[in-house]
Amino acid sequence: MPDTLPLKPIDADTVEKLSATIAEREAIRSAVRDAVDKGLRNVYFVGAGGSIICSYPAHYLLQQKGTVPAFQVQSDELNTSVPALMGPGSLVVLASYTGTTKETVAAAKTAKATGATVIAAAKAGSPLADASDTAFSGKSDLFELLVAYEVLAATGADLDIAAVDQALNALPEAVRHAIEQAEPQLADIAEAFKDEPITYVLGSGPSYGWAYGLAMCFLQEMQWKHAAAFNSGEFFQGAFEMVDHDTAVLLWLGEDASRPMGERAKSFLDQYCKKARHVDVGDLELPGIPESVRGQVSPIVVGALANRLAQHYESVRGHDLETRRYMFKVEY
Repeated sequence: MPDTLPLKPIDADTVEKLSATIAEREAIRSAVRDAVDKGLRNVYFVGAGGSIICSYPAHYLLQQKGTVPAFQVQSDELNTSVPALMGPGSLVVLASYTGTTKETVAAAKTAKATGATVIAAAKAGSPLADASDTAFSGKSDLFELLVAYEVLAATGADLDIAAVDQALNALPEAVRHAIEQAEPQLADIAEAFKDEPITYVLGSGPSYGWAYGLAMCFLQEMQWKHAAAFNSGEFFQGAFEMVDHDTAVLLWLGEDASRPMGERAKSFLDQYCKKARHVDVGDLELPGIPESVRGQVSPIVVGALANRLAQHYESVRGHDLETRRYMFKVEY
C-alpha cells in the first residue's frame, strides 16, 4: 500500500443524507403510531456491527425518557435466543447499510415470526427491506433516533417537541459545521496515533457506541490496527492498569447525562497519560440546536466525527477504508 493517500474531502452529501432522513419523519411517525395503536409493549433495537452501534442514541433516549421498555439485541443473539418478551406489541427496529447483512435479515424474519412489528433502515428492494413490515432509506443512527422521538411523542412522554423540531431542522448543517470545526483536531489525532501498536477508545452513555465503533469498525476492520473500546466507567475496572504516558487513548466526550463519567476519565488521563487525546462535542458549535437537546443529538455528531477521523487515518496510513482480508470475500 502507498505511504499516504489523498485526504477525501468532507463528505459532500452529509447535509443531504441527514436531510433525506429527516424528510422521512412523517412516515416514521405513521409507522410508530400504528404500532402504538396496536398496543405497544416494548421496543427492540437489533443490528450487527455499525447498525447496532447506530442504535445507542435511540436506546439511551428511550431509557432516559420513555415509559415503554427498550432493549438492544445483536442480530444473531436474537436468532439464537429469542427474548421471551418479544411478540405482539413489540416494535423491532433494524438497520443495515447494504440491507444484505445475513444475520440481520434473518433477525427480521425471526422477529416477524413472533408477531412483532418490524421496521428497518435498508435500501429499497434489499433482502432486509423485503423482510420488514416497513422499510426506510434513511441514515441508520438518525433514523433510529427519530423512531425513539416518535415513540416518546406517541406514548405521552415528557418531551419538548418544539425544541426537538428546531434541533432536527438545524441538525444537518450543524453536523457539517462541527466536522469542519473539528477538522484540525481530527487530523492531529490520526497523525499522532497512526503507528501506535494499540489504541484504546473510551466513551460513555450513547457515545460509547462510537468508542466501540471506532475501535472495531474503523480501526480493526478498515485499518487493520489493534484497538479496544471501553465504557468510560468500566475503564476504571481494570483497563486503566494498562495505561501509562506512552499509551494511545482517545476519549469521546458527549453532552448527555453520562458526561461526568467522561470527565472522570479525562481527569485521570490528564494526570497519567500524556499521549491521550479527547474530542469534546461541548467545544463545538452546533448552530441552531437548542441547548436543552444538545445532549440528545451530540452522539449523532460523534458518529460523524468518528467517520471523518477514519478518513484521516486512511490518508496518513495509506490504507484504504474499503480494503478487507475476509469480509465479503470468504465464507464466514
